[in-house]
Amino acid sequence: MDSVEKGAATSVSNPRGRPSRGRPPKLQRNSRGGQGRGVEKPPHLAALILARGGSKGIPLKNIKHLAGVPLIGWVLRAALDSGAFQSVWVSTDHDEIENVAKQFGAQVHRRSSEVSKDSSTSLDAIIEFLNYHNEVDIVGNIQATSPCLHPTDLQKVAEMIREEGYDSVFSVVRRHQFRWSEIQKGVREVTEPLNLNPAKRPRRQDWDGELYENGSFYFAKRHLIEMGYLQGGKMAYYEMRAEHSVDIDVDIDWPIAEQRVLRYGYFGKEKLKEIKLLVCNIDGCLTNGHIYVSGDQKEIISYDVKDAIGISLLKKSGIEVRLISERACSKQTLSSLKLDCKMEVSVSDKLAVVDEWRKEMGLCWKEVAYLGNEVSDEECLKRVGLSGAPADACSTAQKAVGYICKCNGGRGAIREFAEHIFLLMEKVSLLYSWFQLQSPCGRNSNIIFNPNILL
Repeated sequence: MDSVEKGAATSVSNPRGRPSRGRPPKLQRNSRGGQGRGVEKPPHLAALILARGGSKGIPLKNIKHLAGVPLIGWVLRAALDSGAFQSVWVSTDHDEIENVAKQFGAQVHRRSSEVSKDSSTSLDAIIEFLNYHNEVDIVGNIQATSPCLHPTDLQKVAEMIREEGYDSVFSVVRRHQFRWSEIQKGVREVTEPLNLNPAKRPRRQDWDGELYENGSFYFAKRHLIEMGYLQGGKMAYYEMRAEHSVDIDVDIDWPIAEQRVLRYGYFGKEKLKEIKLLVCNIDGCLTNGHIYVSGDQKEIISYDVKDAIGISLLKKSGIEVRLISERACSKQTLSSLKLDCKMEVSVSDKLAVVDEWRKEMGLCWKEVAYLGNEVSDEECLKRVGLSGAPADACSTAQKAVGYICKCNGGRGAIREFAEHIFLLMEKVSLLYSWFQLQSPCGRNSNIIFNPNILL
C-alpha cells in the first residue's frame, strides 16, 4: 500500500538558491463566498501541469506518445480522476499541447513568452498563473514527465494540505544506494563513504535507505509561492512507491519507460477486464487501405505477415478475432488470406453488428477490444473496454481511443495492438496472483476474485 510520511514541520531557509526571506507566515483562512457569517469557503486547490513547447532533448516531449497515450495525458487522467482538485490546468505556450490538454478535459492557461524561455523556472510560471487566477488558494504542481502517477497519491496529499494543515507537501521515493564523495581530477585525494561503513555493509533488508525527491509533484499554498517558495512553512513529504516513480527526464530510454508505464501506470476509472473479443476494421487496419484491381476486375489487397501472426497469437490465447468493414469487400479475396476469422462487410452500422457479436458470445463491453481507423469506428471505439487505432488513423478515431499504435494500418498495427492486449492481460493476471497471496485463506480460499477492486 502507498505510505504517507510526514516530514518535520520546518521552514526552508534558501529554497532553489533564492535568498532567505524568513519563515513564511501561516496561511490565513479564506472566507470568500461564505453563505453567511462564520461560514468559510473551502480553499480552491488547482492542479497545474507545466508543459512548455520547447525541449532541448525531445521535440514536443510533453505530447509525444508513451504507450499509446500523449505523455501529458497520463498525469491529466490521474489528476482529473482523483477528484481532489477544484480545477485542473495546463500552462503552455504551444497550440498542439493546448489541443491535447483540452482533449483530456483540462483547462488551459496560455503562458507568456517571458516565462517560456529555456532560463525560466517552474516557480516563475506558477507565479504568473496565480497572478491570473485569484480564486486559487493552493497549487498542486504536477510534473508532466511522471506518467505512473496514480489518483490515490493525489487524494492523500490533498488531504494532508486541507485536513492536516500542511503548507507544502512534495513527493519522494526511497532509494537503497550507497553514496561516495566525488574527487576532482588532478587532486590527490581518496574518496570517502558518505552513508555507509564499508567494513559493515548492510544488507538491503537491514537498511531503510534514504529519501530522494522524485519530482512527481509539489503542492504549496499561495502565500508561500508568492514569497518565492515551493517548499516551506509546515512542510511534509509524501513517499511514493518506487514502481510509480518513473521520470521521463531520467528514463531517457523511451521503450523502457513504456514498459514501466504499461506495468504500473494508471489506466482510468474504467477497470480492466480480460479481453475475450477483438474486432478489427479491415480497410486501414488489416490493410493499408490500398486496393489493386487486376485486368479481369478482380480485387487485390495486401497485408503484413506480422499482423497475421498477431491474429494467430490472439486466437491461441483464447481471444476471438473478427473483422468488419463498411465497404463491400470481396469475401472471396478475404478468405484467401486464410486468417480463419468471422467477418462482416457492407456494414452501415458497425456498433449494431459488434453489439450483436458481443451478445452472441455473452460478453460485457469491457471484455471487447476494437481497433479502428475511421469516423465510422468512433462509436465502437468509445464503447469497448479497450480501444486502439493505427498511427495513420483519422483524427476522429485517434481522439476516441486509449491506445495509438506506432505502426500504420496494414504495417503491423494489429500485431502491436495484440502485444498491448497481452501486456494488459498480464497486469490483470498479476493482480489476481497478488490477491491470492494476500488472502488469509490462501489458494484454497472460496473468495471470488474481482480484478476491478484492485486496479
